[in-house]
Parts: sequence; structure tokens; C-alpha cells
Amino acid sequence: MESSGGNLSSGIQASLPGRYATALFDIAREAKTIAAVEQSLADVRAALDASPDFARLVASPLVSRADAAKAVAATAASLGTDPTTTKFLGVLADNRRLAQLPAIIRAFRALAADHRGETTAEVTSAHPLSGDQVDALKASLRQRVGRDVAVDLTVDPSLLGGLVVRIGSQMIDSSIKTRLNSLAQAMKG
Repeated sequence: MESSGGNLSSGIQASLPGRYATALFDIAREAKTIAAVEQSLADVRAALDASPDFARLVASPLVSRADAAKAVAATAASLGTDPTTTKFLGVLADNRRLAQLPAIIRAFRALAADHRGETTAEVTSAHPLSGDQVDALKASLRQRVGRDVAVDLTVDPSLLGGLVVRIGSQMIDSSIKTRLNSLAQAMKG
């Protein structure tokens, strides 16, 4: 199945993380391992969110290539990532591009969703969402955009409550933080 959104692909390829994500996607598509790579990247993303030490290692320019490659290989082994993702993480370490990993993961998810005929929504919540909440959100977004929606979930406690949803260039911000900021601006008036 060819990607239905040529514009998405060319837009993603314009950035460095997009070029890496596109290369990984092409390899995964040829090997018919898109789902496995996507799951492995989701596991890596969860590890980045759960481990401040891993996140610092990925972002630090002070870590040598060899040390970064060893640490990423050990993390990939502990997460049980698929071979394609494990090799890809090694390439990122060798090229000193690990800091781009979160953006690469987002771009890959967008390519995989587009390949399946879905739209990707980046959803930020103040607290982790339950499975039922995610399902309800997907149904609501599907109704709004007219096609299936894959969600890329992140947690930002500074929102206090509510959600921020980005679908392409459209943003829906129902966070308490934004509402309080709007109220404060109105009161300054």
C-alpha cells in the first residue's frame, strides 16, 4: 500500500529528524516490519519519559559515541526492541543524532499512521490517560476529522488538567493552564 499523503512525506523529509524517520520507515516497509518498529519506538519513547537518566544520555553532547552506542544497545536489549530499531539506534549514536530521537519517533509515527490511512494527533495531558479515555478521545477525533486517528500521548503536569491536541496545523487547547492564563490576561485588561 502506497502512502496516501505525498504532502506529509515531503513535509517530514524537510527536517533532519524527518529524513531519519523516512529512512527508517522505508527500511521497515521493505522488511514488512512497520508495526514492530513502531512498537519498539513506542517502547523507547516510554523509556525516555520514564527515565530521566536515559533522557539525559540521549540529549547530552558530552557522551562519547562509543559510550552512547553501548548505552543505547543495552537499553534496546532490555526493552526487547526489534533488530531494525536496534540497528537504527546504533546509527543515531554513531552519527551523534540521539538528541533528535523524540522528533524522529514522532515523524515515524506520522508516516506509519499515514501509511495505514490514519491521521496522527499529538495529545498532551496533565495526567496519564486510561485506555477508556484514549478510546473515547480517538472516537471524538475520528468524528471531528473524518478518518481514523492515531494518538501520540505525552504527559505535562504543568497543564494542571485538560488536554492539548495537535492534528497537523490545527491545535485544540482545553488545558486549565491556558484557561487560567486567558483569565489573567482578561483581568489585566
